[in-house]
Amino acid sequence: MGQLVCGGAMLKCSFGAAPGMLTVLPQNMVTTSMPIANIMDNKPMVNITPFGMCSSMANPMVASATAAAFGALTPMPCIPVTAAPWAPGSPTVLVANMPALNNSSKCMCNWGGIIEVVNPGQVTIQVP
Repeated sequence: MGQLVCGGAMLKCSFGAAPGMLTVLPQNMVTTSMPIANIMDNKPMVNITPFGMCSSMANPMVASATAAAFGALTPMPCIPVTAAPWAPGSPTVLVANMPALNNSSKCMCNWGGIIEVVNPGQVTIQVP
């Protein structure tokens, strides 16, 4: 069984240089000591904070900086772009009528990065 993810969870991106954090707004109205996340807590800069520097060549800022440096990879500041919700979530446990977010879920960044949960923010509640 996986761990239920709540606000303050630590995230990592496959192209990011530093960990990020999941911020869950209290609109779901389900809390432990922090609000509990569902799969729709995927909004960039609201729910998912930046991951330091981005090194994905699919990111236009990285591509242009790399071209300006004559092909030497030049990471640029991360601005996550996540259009799709977290997947797969926990379909049997609902938070605000959406599947709860568990620690095995992933979120895709439009620049090719895979965002995953490193620390779920709590360790006492398990979900399938």
